[in-house]
Amino acid sequence: MEFRLLGSVALVTGRGDVVPGPAKRCSLLAMLLLRPNTAVQVGRLIEALWEEEPPAHARTVLQGHVSRLRALLAEHGAREYGVEIATQGAAYVLRVPESLVDAHRFEELVGLAGMQGGPADTVRMLREALSFWQGPALTGTVQSLHLQGAAGGLEELRIASVEALAEAYGQLGEHGRAAAVLRTEAVAHPLRESLAAALMLALGRSGRQSDALGWYHRTRRLLAEELGVDPGEVLAGAYATLLRSAEPAPVPDRPSDRPAVPELLPRPPRGFTGRAAELAVLDGVVGADEAPVCLVTGPAGVGKTAFAVHWAHQRRADFPDGRLFHDLRGFSDAPPSEPGAILREFLLALGVAPQRMPETADAMGALFRSLTARRRLLVVLDNARSSEQVRPLLPGGDHCATVVTSRDRLGGLIASDAARPVPLRHLPPDASAALLTSVLGTERVTAEPEAAARLATLCDGLPLALRVTAARLAERPQWTLDEMAAELADEQGRLAALNVEDTGVAAALRLTVQQLPDSAARMFRSLGPHPGSDVDRFAASALAGTSPAQASADLDRLAAAHLLTESVPGRWAAHDLVRLYARQVAPQADPAGVRRLLDHYLATGLAADAAAEPGSQPCFTVPADFRRPPAVREFEDRCAAMAWYEAERAALEGAALTAAELGLHDRAWRLALVPWPLMLWRIRDGWTPLLEAGLASARAEGDLAAQSRTRALLGWVLHEEGRDVEALVHLEEAPGLAARAGDPISEAIAYVNLGVVLDGVGERSRAGDLMARAVSLADRIGHPSTQVLTLHHLARHCLDEGAYEAALGHVTGAERLVSPDAKVGRAQLQMTRGEALAGLGRPAEAADLLGRAAAAAEAVGFTEGAERAARLLSRLPADR
Repeated sequence: MEFRLLGSVALVTGRGDVVPGPAKRCSLLAMLLLRPNTAVQVGRLIEALWEEEPPAHARTVLQGHVSRLRALLAEHGAREYGVEIATQGAAYVLRVPESLVDAHRFEELVGLAGMQGGPADTVRMLREALSFWQGPALTGTVQSLHLQGAAGGLEELRIASVEALAEAYGQLGEHGRAAAVLRTEAVAHPLRESLAAALMLALGRSGRQSDALGWYHRTRRLLAEELGVDPGEVLAGAYATLLRSAEPAPVPDRPSDRPAVPELLPRPPRGFTGRAAELAVLDGVVGADEAPVCLVTGPAGVGKTAFAVHWAHQRRADFPDGRLFHDLRGFSDAPPSEPGAILREFLLALGVAPQRMPETADAMGALFRSLTARRRLLVVLDNARSSEQVRPLLPGGDHCATVVTSRDRLGGLIASDAARPVPLRHLPPDASAALLTSVLGTERVTAEPEAAARLATLCDGLPLALRVTAARLAERPQWTLDEMAAELADEQGRLAALNVEDTGVAAALRLTVQQLPDSAARMFRSLGPHPGSDVDRFAASALAGTSPAQASADLDRLAAAHLLTESVPGRWAAHDLVRLYARQVAPQADPAGVRRLLDHYLATGLAADAAAEPGSQPCFTVPADFRRPPAVREFEDRCAAMAWYEAERAALEGAALTAAELGLHDRAWRLALVPWPLMLWRIRDGWTPLLEAGLASARAEGDLAAQSRTRALLGWVLHEEGRDVEALVHLEEAPGLAARAGDPISEAIAYVNLGVVLDGVGERSRAGDLMARAVSLADRIGHPSTQVLTLHHLARHCLDEGAYEAALGHVTGAERLVSPDAKVGRAQLQMTRGEALAGLGRPAEAADLLGRAAAAAEAVGFTEGAERAARLLSRLPADR
């Protein structure tokens, strides 16, 4: 148990945050927590809750709130933590260990940080202190002078702690980090001169002189407009320091009336390979459109910057008036570049004298568009985070071209400025091999072509991953490509192996995820434990603990950031390296997500079973602690259910194994049985390992009925695989287990399956007895789908025995009971009736039935049934 004041006032428990109640009850708790173990007078509490207009019975209302707080604390085990609200005359006191209050721990850590010997310790203590803040202090309380004053005091201490943290970073020489922590606060408190001054100095010391000066001018204008004052001593002193440290820019030696020809492109990338098709697309767009805006998009590490810079150098002659480039830092640890600072850099490159530089970003933008109106200029804006970041930087001339690179799809730029997407995908194998060759040389790669191809696959064809791999091999000339492939084949260590110094796949993906909205980032982390290769919105919503609609929006956002692809409509998949990174950050996700996913699959599996086999007995009842998902997918018909089984097969198998690993055997065996309609439809499709794992979990649970059902299905699968000896081991056990569990339906099904296998091994007499017993059991319990099943198999047994009249009678009985929605079952009964009629010498009737059965089976996708009906038709007399 803990208490939060630094954010929404709450009781923090192991099961999550508990809001005490309405605003006045939150305010009461806050007042007591602000003075822990100190008596607070009732009059003071009433003033804090109602100020000057308390109700006539304020004391009674206050007593009611105290009573409810006491009940809430007791409900969450307050006594075990030494927490209680006591009455002391006309006052209340909250007895609580102060270490349970986040505001106390924050203040304590801030005090300790001030006593630390070195800046590294100060940074550590202050970072920990600031981590307690979850939002504005005392959120959710009433607006009274008492509480506002307390919240303001805590906020002042927080800002002072941020300034102290930045100062400690500066002492360590980490001026970029100092600027990053100060900028957020400077934006939130634009008139606080000490913050602006500290930020200016941090920016200047990190080499961002223009950004620092721009921040001074912005603050100066705000002080004049909002307060009518000039900068104070601290801000003016920081400005003077910056000016003293600035070096004069070199003056170009050219006639003043000659326009500048800027060249801001980075050097051409070395070892650039492939991308011929994408380069041709970019050529075509730039050659065909006026003032084209090309949007080069793709996932982190796919080589967007290298592609854009390579193309820009190739097309140098097409832009005689210059080439501008800027990294917008949209996906970076550093704050994104300000438009004013970028425009200032561009204008200086275009020959604008510093003394003629406009003050505002809007004025700079207007001048930039004017200067580029008649030029043939290329602008490359790299690493854009949003469309808003790009628009102020677009040139004004029809003969200018802009190339934007981004990890996001930037649909807004497509809508507003007709940007033409040029998506970059992962490299194909030949281009991947060529990239490796550019670093390692032809001899080393051609000596191991299969290993090179395997490396390309393990690196997902991602240029960044391939370059890191090539760099590691270049450093280790004694290593073979095959040895490197063996190292990367280990999924546990693959991401770590794809890092070299400050470059790597994991670092690139981290920067992408950190720029996502909170809900999309939470969704990404939640997807880590998902056992399948792709996911739908219902499974994603279960993992993230959100609604399917919100999950769909989050999945779309992840696709826009090129972290997922919508492999088929409604299903999202990640490339292997992204999937491994999601798994790596999964510990940060909600730990209850996996359990919600398991229950989602149980609930959806039961719905799919009901749609695929209408009227059949559910293959299990849900566990006692099962939590039904807020929304469960609905299935229109058998085809929709079967499509879901096929799409989720890998995920269901993985979920069953995950449940077993977590000791949730009550879920594991149920998940193994969920796809039973698909098993029967594709009986020889390798189901044995899943069912054996399910049986192991049923044994671990000691559930006899579960063991019977799993053995019966496993025996049937083994029989269809031609493994009758193994099948009989399970099938001989299944009926007795069901009988001991008091489950006559499972007992009847077990007898049927055992009888079918005995028929196959020649024990026909015993097989007939068992099937008759199964029919008797089904009739006794009166369960229609089980009666249909047992009668149908008894009819099949009679056909094999040549007892066609008996077979026809059993089929007739089954047809009276079969559900109208059970289209596969009806088609199977038609086939059996057709066989019986053929045996009785009535081929015309048999042909009619078999033709209708084939059409019905084909209509529901029951291909095996349609083929069987066609074979039976082909055996009828030619003159039928």
